[in-house]
Amino acid sequence: MQFMAIIWQDYVLFKARFWSITTGTMIAPVLYLVAFGWGLGGGMQVGGVSYINFVIPGIVALTTMTISFSTNANDINIARIYSKTFEEFMIAPVSMLVYSAAKITSGALRGMYAALIIILLALIFRAGLKIDLYFILVITLNCFVFSAFGFAVGLMIDSHADMAKFTNFIITPMSFLCGTFFPLEKMPAVIKELIWALPLTHTSLALRSPKEDLWARLVHPAVLLAYFVIFLVVGMKVCRKAE
Repeated sequence: MQFMAIIWQDYVLFKARFWSITTGTMIAPVLYLVAFGWGLGGGMQVGGVSYINFVIPGIVALTTMTISFSTNANDINIARIYSKTFEEFMIAPVSMLVYSAAKITSGALRGMYAALIIILLALIFRAGLKIDLYFILVITLNCFVFSAFGFAVGLMIDSHADMAKFTNFIITPMSFLCGTFFPLEKMPAVIKELIWALPLTHTSLALRSPKEDLWARLVHPAVLLAYFVIFLVVGMKVCRKAE
């Protein structure tokens, strides 16, 4: 009951800001699709497919990462430091574990909503995007991974300025380097090994992995699940300390 109450609170806020959230979510994907889809996609091929069909899964991965992370990281950081609404949950008869799970789920749902918007945009741009249960599983895992990451970061960083710096130094580089806009084979060997360790890389690769490559289709979700468990444990520990 407490879990659903927190989810419902976030839903009410989402409903009140529906159009601003929706248009804000659409801006970056549309720009990416225009620049990398129409601008480059018509005359380039990557791995035997047109560039726009290659880049769409990367756009889905990076957008769901950004939305899931920022939803929790910024909201919780603001609630702790500025509006002080986080303190209300601390003194309320709500378990911090339940609060953590609800906020992470809420952030992940926002990421899934962003994925739905991109899928609709891909249809408008007539991009080839193959959606199956595996695609949905990977996107769901990606949303939960970065929602949990944002939850932990939002609790640990003590100023909004530092949150912006963290985003610029960690989230933004991942958006462009983790196989989203170009194959990892283009990167130098040392940098490639570092990129392989990042969770968004496994999302991008999983969304493009063919059905025949069973090993890759098992490894990438397993890595994402491991990241989610790590971020979840860290976030809950930090939240219990705050309690």
